[in-house]
Amino acid sequence: MRAADAFRREHGRAPAGVWSAPGRVNLIGEHTDYNDGFVLPFALPFRIAVAAAPRDDGLLTATTVGEGGVAQHAGPVAVADLRPGGVTGWAAYPCGVAWVLRDHGFDTGADLVIAGDVPTGAGLSSSHALQCAVALALLDLGSGERPSLTELARWVQRSENDFVGAPTGLLDQTASLCCVDAHVLFVDVRSGEQEQIPFDASAHGLEVLAIDTRVSHSLADSAYGDRRKGCEHAAELLGLPSLRDASDVSGLPPELLPLARHVVSENERVLRTVEALRADAPERIGALLTESHRSLRDDYRVSCVELDVAVEAAVGAGALGARMTGGGFGGTAIALVPVDRVARVRSAVLAAFADRSFVPPRMFPAVPSAGAGRDF
Repeated sequence: MRAADAFRREHGRAPAGVWSAPGRVNLIGEHTDYNDGFVLPFALPFRIAVAAAPRDDGLLTATTVGEGGVAQHAGPVAVADLRPGGVTGWAAYPCGVAWVLRDHGFDTGADLVIAGDVPTGAGLSSSHALQCAVALALLDLGSGERPSLTELARWVQRSENDFVGAPTGLLDQTASLCCVDAHVLFVDVRSGEQEQIPFDASAHGLEVLAIDTRVSHSLADSAYGDRRKGCEHAAELLGLPSLRDASDVSGLPPELLPLARHVVSENERVLRTVEALRADAPERIGALLTESHRSLRDDYRVSCVELDVAVEAAVGAGALGARMTGGGFGGTAIALVPVDRVARVRSAVLAAFADRSFVPPRMFPAVPSAGAGRDF
């Protein structure tokens, strides 16, 4: 494995183990997680692996190895001295996890070497895969009462919100930690209740085609945080704990109405999608995916021209439905495509991007896969 081999090169010894966590696709339920709503993600086969070994001096080092084998190093830094704002760049992600775990009694120093194949900047949650893998590694290297995976997702969320400074919700961490092979994970974010729902598109002659636009994004950018604050303000004006409880939002100010309208309608689309999948009828969800994209584009305003082109081209070439997935402002779209139309859809998307002189997208089947765990 790349992470273990890189660890031996960096440290001259074998790691104590390797832990890995997947990226994710959100089938539907976008920007509902921080509104106490419903989400429906599944894990991808792409993973971030962390080879790790404990240190007895309380220091943390981190090395990340890119596709070309080039290593970037961070640390050593004393776990006891970690503070928000004290570490920046990519190293803030593993250090933030160590900071949170320290507050829960897991303060073991460690050497970490990170490698993986989750595309960065594609909206497939590479940063959360990294954080979840680091969290599992540090838990196993330390000692103490381990949290449940649901609780660990909240710890990882805190590390990103308070240490990294990105105001993310719980969707990505929960998906990376809790998803299982061949299922989507239906999560009620408010209650924490989860349901694993079988999702085998191929058995129905379908494929979930992921279209990475190669337009990078950052959830730490102000646009994401502005929408989250807008949702909180809308709920406050409605006298509700969150937009999860909203139904009639017509009385909101014009700048807040579209945000609330998206959240209310998106929660309903998640529930309708779950109903179709429970009935083993995934072909019924195509229109819901496309409706979700229109809402994200027009009401929530988090799409971009490349995502819109990908969705339009895919549907025009025979996809049953398509939508952007992830936080937005770039990243990846998904399309639900009958297998006999996949080649046509791929060609149409490539042609549409070429016509506009866009960078060619990367496309691959998105197959529900296993969640995070220890590899050895």
